[in-house]
Amino acid sequence: MRNRIATIAVALVASSTGCNRTPQPAAAPDRAAAAEPWFVDRAHEAGLDFTHVNGMSGQFYMPEILGPGVALFDYDNDGDLDVFVVQGGMLNSELGVKNSEFEIRNSEFRGRLFRNDLQVQPDGTRTLRFTDVTEASGLVTRGYGMGVAAGDVDNDGYVDLYVTKFGAPNQLFHNNGDGTFTDVSRRSGVDMTGWSVPAAFFDFDRDGWLDLYVGSYLRYTLEADTKCFSPVGARDYCTPHSYQALPGRLYRNRGDGTFVDVTASSRVGSEFGPALGVVSADFDGDGWIDFYVANDGKDNQLWLNQHNGTFRNAALLAGVAVPVDGKAEGSMGVDAGDFDNDGDEDLFMTELTGEGANLYVNDGTGTFEDRSRAAGIGAATMEFTGFGAAWVDVDNDGWLDLLTVNGTVQAIQSLAQARDPFPFRQRKQLFRSLRGERFEDVTARAGAVFALPEVSRGAAFGDIDNDGDIDVVIANNNGPVRLLVNQVGNRQHWIGLKLAGGRAGRDMLGARVEIVRADGLHLWRRSHTDGSYASARDPRVIAGLGSIAQPPRVRVIWPDGRSDEWREVPIDRYTTLKESGGP
Repeated sequence: MRNRIATIAVALVASSTGCNRTPQPAAAPDRAAAAEPWFVDRAHEAGLDFTHVNGMSGQFYMPEILGPGVALFDYDNDGDLDVFVVQGGMLNSELGVKNSEFEIRNSEFRGRLFRNDLQVQPDGTRTLRFTDVTEASGLVTRGYGMGVAAGDVDNDGYVDLYVTKFGAPNQLFHNNGDGTFTDVSRRSGVDMTGWSVPAAFFDFDRDGWLDLYVGSYLRYTLEADTKCFSPVGARDYCTPHSYQALPGRLYRNRGDGTFVDVTASSRVGSEFGPALGVVSADFDGDGWIDFYVANDGKDNQLWLNQHNGTFRNAALLAGVAVPVDGKAEGSMGVDAGDFDNDGDEDLFMTELTGEGANLYVNDGTGTFEDRSRAAGIGAATMEFTGFGAAWVDVDNDGWLDLLTVNGTVQAIQSLAQARDPFPFRQRKQLFRSLRGERFEDVTARAGAVFALPEVSRGAAFGDIDNDGDIDVVIANNNGPVRLLVNQVGNRQHWIGLKLAGGRAGRDMLGARVEIVRADGLHLWRRSHTDGSYASARDPRVIAGLGSIAQPPRVRVIWPDGRSDEWREVPIDRYTTLKESGGP
């Protein structure tokens, strides 16, 4: 590994993004500020108008209850995050029968792309406005959508999209760099068919090209749907135990616009379960990207990179296959992050009602301890079924908090008895880290939208208004999108980093960042778009500095193992750091 002092490669993001501003001291919030909600829903007023259609027909087809995902990505490279939301549609069990009326009706239900037209005034105030540019973009999704992944697959500096489906080929959309996309699914070789939910881009072989993992769910068809019932005898959605699981797929990027399926040769296909979540990170600290798969009702998998194109499932020995009680749970959303600031990646995942979310703490070697109960996270989430989730420093104090969005997959009997037409609704949750040891449930302070019961699924995390804190876009099943704007994080100091490499300056997914604050606290973050549930997040790194106004020292460990260091990085704004040893 090479470690050298570098210069800031690209200065501040242009003031049109609203981030080139003079740092101000972080004042302690007064009572009025403390009483303000931490998040407010701005979706409707910002023009982010989208409603998911799950096509529920009273037949309780399983795909109805699991979508959709959502992506935050800067498709036009103007410095702010745009939004793509996956759409479902209608389901038809007569798959072998030509039904033109069904096809025409279903063509109305397609994923939507919203361009962020953020405006920043001279005084720093921001106006969020989204424009639906789906038709002009040529981004035409077909079939019943599930999830989405984002990454620059051809290193041209523009982010591409991969959309997962039920019952139809997955689609890879190449970003042409002029506001339009081209469907390259078949040519690229990643148009697998079946039932896929999560997907993740990461460079597992360190060759500078993003590879792709696609998690499969169940061997399921509408014609062979099993009828399942609730404890009171009413029809309900089945559990995954009613069907066989499908193996996921690992694709290696050839660097010429095509991928090769290396599922067998990499040994990733040797073990599998009904995958609903995936996140990539260097879990054992050897400098190579690993990945973790969250399975629904089966043992989870920790695939450790063997540096030769193969992986080894170490989940059982590492303590992350099942929780401490030894029973496999219904894992959905998942994220990795250094919540205790000790330099390694810890794991968090959401589970079914009655199971409680899981927190696995890494000892630095890829061995984990289940601290779900000790940290207070297990009991606090016991009555919820969680989906989208992430480690996120909501208040920019330097410690990673947890945000989860919830909604059951089987009817809540009290709601069903009250004749709720969609009795799966639950509220969201926010947990504040108490210096990496325990969590405080601060949902009551999070805002009215957190008390709103919905069937939430995908959640994408990123700084939508470029003000230095993490916002959230939530995709609800059979309901509207929510845009949760953070109102508390930018009260404290922060730094924002775009990590770029290659000739076109693509996002260097997998790069790890060590941020040394003036008070001596070391923060570790990484650039990634995966994690959560069926969604893609902002690849930029934001780190909270609290009340510290001195610029921190930053070291970036790039995906190929080399490193660069910057003595002082400006605070309260975004800076692009370029890999000095790149091509």
